[in-house]
This record gives sequence, C-alpha cells and structure tokens, in this order.
Amino acid sequence: MIKGLSLILILGLVVPGCTKFDENLNKDPNSASQASGTRLIANTMLYLPGISSNAYGVHYPQYLSLTTFPNNARYIETNFSFSSWYLALTNLEVALNSTLEPTEGLIDNQKAVAKILKAYIFWHMTDRWGDIPFSEALQAGANYVPKYDKQKDVYNGLFKLLDEASAHITVTTAAGNIKNDIMYAGNIDRWRKLGNTIHMLMALRLSKVDPVTGKAEFNKALARGIMTANTDNFAFPHLAQAAHQNFWYNSFTSLGRQWYAVSKPLVDYMKPLADPRLPIFADKTSATNDYVGLAYGLSTDSPPANFSLLGANLRKQDSPVYLVTYSQALFALAEAAKLTWITGGDATAATHYNNAITESIRQWTGTTTGATTYLANPSVVYSPTNAIKQIATERWVHLFLHGYEGWAEWRRTGFPVLTAAPGANGDLIPRREGYPVNEPQINRISYNAAVAAFPYGGTDGLNARVWWDKP
Repeated sequence: MIKGLSLILILGLVVPGCTKFDENLNKDPNSASQASGTRLIANTMLYLPGISSNAYGVHYPQYLSLTTFPNNARYIETNFSFSSWYLALTNLEVALNSTLEPTEGLIDNQKAVAKILKAYIFWHMTDRWGDIPFSEALQAGANYVPKYDKQKDVYNGLFKLLDEASAHITVTTAAGNIKNDIMYAGNIDRWRKLGNTIHMLMALRLSKVDPVTGKAEFNKALARGIMTANTDNFAFPHLAQAAHQNFWYNSFTSLGRQWYAVSKPLVDYMKPLADPRLPIFADKTSATNDYVGLAYGLSTDSPPANFSLLGANLRKQDSPVYLVTYSQALFALAEAAKLTWITGGDATAATHYNNAITESIRQWTGTTTGATTYLANPSVVYSPTNAIKQIATERWVHLFLHGYEGWAEWRRTGFPVLTAAPGANGDLIPRREGYPVNEPQINRISYNAAVAAFPYGGTDGLNARVWWDKP
C-alpha cells in the first residue's frame, strides 16, 4: 500500500510549459494526470516517521546518548528547516481544495482525515518553533512572505480545525472508510478517535498558560470519544523493504552506525524498578550482560567501553514508529483528574495512572506481564502529594522514541529533573528550535516581528520559550 507513493507529490503540480507544442503528446494514456485526494493525503503520511525518527527529538529529553559524533546531544545545531513540513502540508491543502473522488470514501471523511493530519503536523511544528506561518501559509505564489502567527492563535486555529474534522466525520459501514490509508487502513472510526485524542493532548499543553481554555477544550474532546485501546495507536507501519524501512534499522544495519546508546538517566530510572520495558528499550552489554546507560552529552568520540545500545527490537527493518498512543491519553486523563479538569479527584487520577502504565507495558512488550509487580514499587505507587511528578515521569518513560513529544512534556512539567550536557548551550537544555537560517533573508519582516515578540524574551535559537512553556 505504501509502495510507489513517494512520487505522488509531483503529480498534478506540474506547471504547463510552452503552448507551442501539443501537450497531449507527452501524456501517458495509461497514467492518471492528477493525483487523487486520498493519494495526496497518503503522500503526507509518508512524512510522519520524520516526527519520531530523527537525531534530535530523542536527545533533548535524554532518551539516547551518542557514542560517536556527539554534537546532536550537545545542542551544536541551533536552527532547523521547516520547509519539508510545509511541503507535506501542501499536499493536504491541494486535497482539501480539489474535487475529491467519492469512490475513495465519503467526501466529508476524506476532508476530516486531511484536517486531522494538518492539525497534527502544525501542532508538531508550533511546539518546536513557537510562532510559525499559519493563517497565511500554504498560499503558494499568492504570498511568499506569510506572517508568523502567535502560537496562541495557532493553537486556537488548530482547535477549530479539529472541531471541523469532528463535524465532518461520519462513522458508518465500510463504505464510509477511505482509500489509500497507510496509517489506519481506511478505518474512519480510528481517525475520529485520533482527532479527539490530539485535541485533548493539545488542550493539556495549556495547563499553565491558559488553564480555563485548556480545561474547556480538553473536556470537549473527551466527550467526543478518544482512543480506547492500543489498537487505536497512531503508529507508522514500516515495511521490510529498503524504500520504507525504519530509521534506526537504516542507521544500525544498513549504514553500520552503532551510534545510539540508551542514556544513563533513563536506565538509572528504569533498572532499579525492574521495568519490563527496559529489555525492549535497550540491549544488554556484551561485557557484563547487563543494562548500562551511557552518560548523556559526552564531549568526546571515545565513550566508555560498557554501555547498552538501543534495543534490537526497535531497530528492525519493519519496526513501527509510535506517534500518538492510548497510554498518552490515559496519562493525560490522570493529570486532568489531579488538576480537577475532570471529576473524580485522586481516585480517578490513580486509576488512569495505573492503567496508563499497564497499557504502556502492553504496547512496548506485547503483554502485561510484570505490570502488577512494577506498579507495586513504592516510588511508583500513586501518591496524592507527589502525583504530578509521578505522572510526568512515567509519561516520560512511555514516550521513548515518540519523537519530540517527550521533550514537549518535559518543558511543560519540568519532570523528570534533567541536567544539560556538560558545558553545552550554557548548561541549558533547549526550550525550542531556531527558525531556518534563510528566514531572515527570504521573509525578513515577518521573521523579525516573530523574534521580537517571543513571549518570555530571548533571541532566535534554543533558549527562548514557546508560549505555553511558562517559567
């Protein structure tokens, strides 16, 4: 189903050439002249592994340490391009503004899926960069210098977009499902749950900066129906083929780069608790047949000899990439109960917290074996006086390799307590990523306005805070 979609972006976007020649002479009568809406949507799905499988999102929250070329864990790169994400979003915009084919699923369902993906990608972008082009973006030649919208306005726009998606969706028989769906094989009900779950997780981001709006949006999404099992997880299904293989397989196996070890902060938390997920996250060392984390942020290419590499089960050619998960939703419900955003207080918070850990163990190991024993650890047992720290820390463990999400939640909650790579970035863990290096040249006025308006001050780079990252 994935194979052959990587060139779809090109289709339907070719500018007509000189009219002196008959363009029909260059047409293949056996090929479609324009990509269908669902194929454009599918092409955007091909970008999704990049949210998780990259050399930056795993380092900021200190899941992995580098054995070689440690710059990524020492925050050397400060500015990052977002052009590929706007390219992915352009596919969705074209689909939303074209005539969709009813034989590929209900038109409204196709639009809903496009809007959910659009909201998800913009959410990922704004949480990395802060203010971004949004309301004036995706206009092609109509506007080459779009303004940067305030992150608050981006969030409000995304809540609206997800409201529209929810209103569009019709869950009916198989006739309502959509074609060319890489992620959910066309199951529109899972898309419905995903949209509401994303909406709910976004709302929780506002816990410090705008709890009134956050609570209202959280409960709106919850009432519409969120994920109810791990089968609803939003995970990219890599294939056992070179064209669509897992990023970590390519790094470890295809390129032979044994660069990524599990970090000492993560192993030092998991190992004393006999966490059943640790054998999935990490391989035992050959020297001691044990799990040993590598110190984070080393400044040399000569690490200690004894450390655990990223687990082999997570770097198979067809290992999936988790993006939005049921356990995430359960951790959000646990925190919402503690914050009194939903009813039930500590009793409800404890139930969701325990279920979140149990389902996380099921997601990562395929079974709940060991969950009861793990939950019985004194430091893991839900404590009303320590609940937010416990929820945040256990969520951090769960979000291993979930892209930038662990970093976002660390910024919002401050848990677990992490120490920056020694001597790097002024001994500060990054709070955002800098805008693309060419923005001051190609969109100078909008760029300068965005930097001048950083909500908590600072300059373009790693240390300014995004809007919801309230000190």
